[in-house]
Amino acid sequence: MSADRAVLDRALARGEQEGGSVEFKERLTKDLHLSEGRLESLAAQLRHRVLSGDGEATYVVGVTDDGGVAGIQPDAFSETMDVLSLLAEEAGAHIDDVQTWDAGDTDGIVGVATLREGAVLDTDDDHIVVGTAGHVDHGKSTLVGSLVTGQPDDGQGGTRSFLDVQPHEVERGLSADLSYGVYGFDERGGPIRMDNPDRKSDRAAVVREAERLVSFVDTVGHEPWLRTTIRGLVGQKLDYGLLVVAADDGPTKTTREHLGILLATELPTVVAVTKADAVSDERVAEVEREVERLLRDADRTPLSIERHGVDAAIEEINEQVVPVLTTSAVTMDGLPVLDELFERLPKTDHDADGDFSMYVDRTYSVTGVGAVASGTVRTGRVEAGDELLLGPMSDGSFREVEARSIEMHYHRVDEARAGRIVGIALKGVKEADIERGMVLVPRDSAPTPVREFTAEVMVLNHPTRIDDGYEPVIHLETVSEAASIHPAEGQLLPGDSGIARIRFKFQPYLVEEGQRFVFREGSSKGVGTVTDVTPAE
Repeated sequence: MSADRAVLDRALARGEQEGGSVEFKERLTKDLHLSEGRLESLAAQLRHRVLSGDGEATYVVGVTDDGGVAGIQPDAFSETMDVLSLLAEEAGAHIDDVQTWDAGDTDGIVGVATLREGAVLDTDDDHIVVGTAGHVDHGKSTLVGSLVTGQPDDGQGGTRSFLDVQPHEVERGLSADLSYGVYGFDERGGPIRMDNPDRKSDRAAVVREAERLVSFVDTVGHEPWLRTTIRGLVGQKLDYGLLVVAADDGPTKTTREHLGILLATELPTVVAVTKADAVSDERVAEVEREVERLLRDADRTPLSIERHGVDAAIEEINEQVVPVLTTSAVTMDGLPVLDELFERLPKTDHDADGDFSMYVDRTYSVTGVGAVASGTVRTGRVEAGDELLLGPMSDGSFREVEARSIEMHYHRVDEARAGRIVGIALKGVKEADIERGMVLVPRDSAPTPVREFTAEVMVLNHPTRIDDGYEPVIHLETVSEAASIHPAEGQLLPGDSGIARIRFKFQPYLVEEGQRFVFREGSSKGVGTVTDVTPAE
């Protein structure tokens, strides 16, 4: 719940006035307030409030007509927001923000909804998603923080704090989970950034105003959290990778590990040499040569943006050609080049025309809204009000749910398409029942979860050989699950490719042919592609 009640107190103090923009509602119900005749009347009232407020209205929910705080139960508040959203749509407006508080002596809540004129954001844009990777303290989060704010770093990683999501991460200067950032570009290609990414309203404003959006999935550089990094690079529907290498440190074992994951998933990647301000020009040139050797050793072609230009980088970037540039978040050198790249790089192909699917990456609960499942839309599109299936549960079953509302970087949208990072508020399920690795699909689909599938696998690294029954962790979409590998030929050696049967150890998941995955256990690592999900006879 919101800690600062000033917004509520101001709305109550202004009160309902004939020509004012504030409206009090104790609660709204679908049966009563969406009935014939009532809907039109309430929509006209809402339209009047929005026009009176020069395009913005404030609805206080959970209060009596005279402004007395009554409070309503969370389920009733959720239904009220559903009805208010429909009324706003009818009136040519949308809900822009919702804040809630305890109602005091009662166990209910009171809330303030801000409504704005105009339809909810049209998300049919050229939105790209970039996943960052690189060794700890090589400047991933700092670089992204400076990109999304336009602010130079203080030399101590100050701008990275805009992306960290846990207090202990800020204290230690290490990221321990995925974090997200966003900025965009206007119709002329000029950047639209955030003054303060810690303010939800700043992020929402970027989404609302930008013609083109760039979202960052900032992964984890510290070795103990490599599993989280793999989840970020495999489990999100990324368009591009951004690998950072610090000029004062050069490529490390973790750099090679992260590069291997990026290349194994065939993700077009840019390498940024960071911290150029901290070393001599000779050292920068030395690290650039090390990066180029690293790429050539991985059978990739480095392309120096300094030598060949941005046009060449945009034209040539693919799974084989990797543009390289030098940057400094302190002096901001190289960041305008990254701006131009991200403004011009094409959206990679996503299956926007197929049926909707989204693997769950995170879950949380919002008072007055309920359970929220967060992730990247994998295929198709989803609209608020869609009837969906969530699962599989541990027994392989799916649960019927409804997409109550959709948010993208704190901005409410009425639909989301493939490649968007969104949070979907779900009706019909508790947050405790949603787990990472579950999938959301249309209710009229017939998803078949599997415990076993066949795949073509390649062993990238292993100290000896992979024998029948070897048990690594499989990272497929947002699934991270122990599984046993059963090579068709009985064993696989480092560098070998072959067919194998793979069985999840604990429960079934939704797996489809063509999906790529990474498997890892200790220093062992490999990749694979699902070739058959037919149950073994």
